[in-house]
Amino acid sequence: MINLLGLNQKALEEFFITLGEKSFRAQQILKWIHFNRVRDFALMTNLSKTLREKLSEIAEIRPPEIKTQNTSADGTHKWVLQLADGNCIEAVFIPEKTRGTLCVSSQVGCVLNCDFCSTGKQGFSRNLTTDEIIGQVWIARQEHTVTNVVMMGMGEPLLNFDNVVAAMDIMLDDHAYGLSKRRVTLSTAGVIPMMQQLRTVSDVALAVSLHAPNDELRDKLVPLNKKYPLKELIAACKEYFKDEPRRYVTMEYVMLDGINDTPTHAYELIKLLEGVKSKVNLIPFNPFPFTVYKRSDDATITRFREILMGAGINAITRKTRGDAIDAACGQLVGQVKDRTRRNERHLKKAGVNSHMTLGGEA
Repeated sequence: MINLLGLNQKALEEFFITLGEKSFRAQQILKWIHFNRVRDFALMTNLSKTLREKLSEIAEIRPPEIKTQNTSADGTHKWVLQLADGNCIEAVFIPEKTRGTLCVSSQVGCVLNCDFCSTGKQGFSRNLTTDEIIGQVWIARQEHTVTNVVMMGMGEPLLNFDNVVAAMDIMLDDHAYGLSKRRVTLSTAGVIPMMQQLRTVSDVALAVSLHAPNDELRDKLVPLNKKYPLKELIAACKEYFKDEPRRYVTMEYVMLDGINDTPTHAYELIKLLEGVKSKVNLIPFNPFPFTVYKRSDDATITRFREILMGAGINAITRKTRGDAIDAACGQLVGQVKDRTRRNERHLKKAGVNSHMTLGGEA
């Protein structure tokens, strides 16, 4: 059966045309599924009885299964969602006074293996389908008011380009979630060819996982840098919003004690970002089992931020949310059927039995 949850308006129009129906049915179904959060075709009263019966025979609206969910003292809510193949992913909702932000995963695990990220150490299984991506939003909307979506969960979104773009189309569609282009953000480690393609097909906000001001350090922290070094990445960032003077790229910079947090690094970063329309999010490192890294202390982060601000760079320190339930940035692990065997190698290096995962028992 075809899962209508993952079809954007264009795909739904094509689906209904093949059924001999008018294309406007796509808008009706989008509204029933995403705006009204209805799964039962029998309740879709502006569709004919014949069409409802046909849909119930050939189609379904099936989000991922909620395996566990937990809420921290600060209100952050994390779901562990089980997929049909047994893999599990994680999604996180972060409530604030004026908005509610949902952090969405795009892959089962992550292929990039960034050195400071727990997700990367879990290895990689596969890309998520569009219905598995948008299903996270669908589930969160059952309980929370979602005003912002960030593609910052498990995985590198630009390595699952078509499915991620289709899911973001649904997020932006006025008949579905109706989110503003400025309230949907895609975060990438810097897959430059897909960055260039993204700007031609979608106008969502862009964040770049920078984390280092020079190639030598970034090669270690973000191995993708060896393929797409900083000179090329910064050039792509300058190009991204060149026709939109009021928009900027968000640079994400995790603060690692003694690694990338010195005044020297701050001045290097200032030089690197010269001429880039950007703001910098300083992210206190969130620890995970067997990592060698530590979080920079508050004074160090403040000094780093003040140096950037003194040079005219808009820099903020991101408040850590959800770390008590392993829901903070860099802590999402899910349960990955790792075809790369990266988790096994990482645990062996750390001297831990291979039947353990970074999150606990496998």
